[in-house]
Amino acid sequence: MTDQYQYGQSRFWEMFPGLLVWGTFTFALLLSFLAPLWVIVFILIFDLLWLYRVLYFNIFVLISWKRHRDTASIDWQAKLAELPQAKDMIHLVFLPTYKEGYPIIQETLRSLRENRFPNKQLMIVLGGEEGDAEAFARHALRAKKEFGNVFKELIVTVHPKGLVGEIPGKGSNLNWMGHQVETFLQTNYPDLKDEEVIVSSFDIDTIAHPQYFSYLTYLYCTTQSPTRSSYQPIALFSNNIWRASAPVRIAAFGTTFWLFGELTRPDRLWTFSSHSMPWKMLRDVRFWQKDIVSEDSRIFMQAFLHYHGDYRVTPLFLPVSMDAVSGKNYWESLKGLYVQMRRWAWGVEHLPYLVHGFRKDKQIPRWKKVKYFFNHVEGMYTWATAPITMFVLGWLPLWVAKGETNALIQAAPFTLEQIMQWAMIGVFISAVMSLTLLPRRPQEVRSHAWIVMLFQWILLPVTFILFGSFPAIDAQTRLMLGKYLGFHVTKKAR
Repeated sequence: MTDQYQYGQSRFWEMFPGLLVWGTFTFALLLSFLAPLWVIVFILIFDLLWLYRVLYFNIFVLISWKRHRDTASIDWQAKLAELPQAKDMIHLVFLPTYKEGYPIIQETLRSLRENRFPNKQLMIVLGGEEGDAEAFARHALRAKKEFGNVFKELIVTVHPKGLVGEIPGKGSNLNWMGHQVETFLQTNYPDLKDEEVIVSSFDIDTIAHPQYFSYLTYLYCTTQSPTRSSYQPIALFSNNIWRASAPVRIAAFGTTFWLFGELTRPDRLWTFSSHSMPWKMLRDVRFWQKDIVSEDSRIFMQAFLHYHGDYRVTPLFLPVSMDAVSGKNYWESLKGLYVQMRRWAWGVEHLPYLVHGFRKDKQIPRWKKVKYFFNHVEGMYTWATAPITMFVLGWLPLWVAKGETNALIQAAPFTLEQIMQWAMIGVFISAVMSLTLLPRRPQEVRSHAWIVMLFQWILLPVTFILFGSFPAIDAQTRLMLGKYLGFHVTKKAR
């Protein structure tokens, strides 16, 4: 075996999540006809546990929301005056891009310029692709003219296409950018210490909170062993939320609330989407893996394995905002949403990587291995099966057993209905909270649009299945069959 897991190296663990999902559906269907009473009992227990989980989860969401509000109210740039080492910190901001128009690049660079942290402590890395070389060259030239003297550095890289051992996508571009920046810093800043550099890997449409880099610097300077931690902000997909379709908005806020729930429990937190990390760690692991799709979460596990389990994620309770999926029409936006959710669900590819790494590393405590293995498997399994089990399969045995006089069977529909009503408390909390996270309404959007934003949550069960279960099942089935997924860029437009 090679040091780094390759697709196909352990087919059992690639097949395991899909077999678990399809095994569940198969047994549920068969037993619904062969032993409906057993299935009804299972569904009742499952829904009760899910109700408990929803209410339990909402407590963590509310805690994170409160911490977000409290954190945003503090002047973090002023607090940096108490930390002399803060003036020496340099932020590297990686912005990989492919076929995005200049207005998107421009808006992101403007937001970085307007951040409260000193511009002269920011180095921006704009990374294009050779496959879009002509357009990117024009965009890079405009960026240099407009922002070349704003930051400490504005570095431009172009990732060659067709390199051996790569999957075209964000991960391979980031890997190239990392190596190019490493050479640049060694040549131009030989005295700069790795420990004084923090990297933020942002999607090109990422708009960071005005205090993001100030708060990140404060955390880095005050956290114990800061180079053994990544830093995960709140991910909002709200740049264009007022113009997005209702299913896209529900999925966008659903992702944010999931992350809210995880931020309060950092012991189970992985990195996701746009986030920050130590430059020293990136150099130690030799940058992002270039032959996978889910580089945002894989980079955490690369560090976790490299440091023998001595690596963590520190919650950063300020947001970074990105675009929700958009399209030329309603249907195209829904198609784009499905593709995006399937790409996120492709994080199931980490399971064989984890098992491979855990087998080789005898220094990681066994309890940590079990915890990370279980959390990953359970999360992917629940993502794929829970919505269908609750909203579809849960009613099948009741239909099959209709007319039987068993008291439990007779009472089951009423019990399930009551459980669903209680679960709606969580939906109501999400609906209200989503209104507090909305950006300012554009002038061309009607003033009563917020009402639609509130009542759109009645679509949650349908969205939960179509853009939750289905893409997760799709991803796990592809991995099970060895039909490995490539990287699909989410379309962005202004």
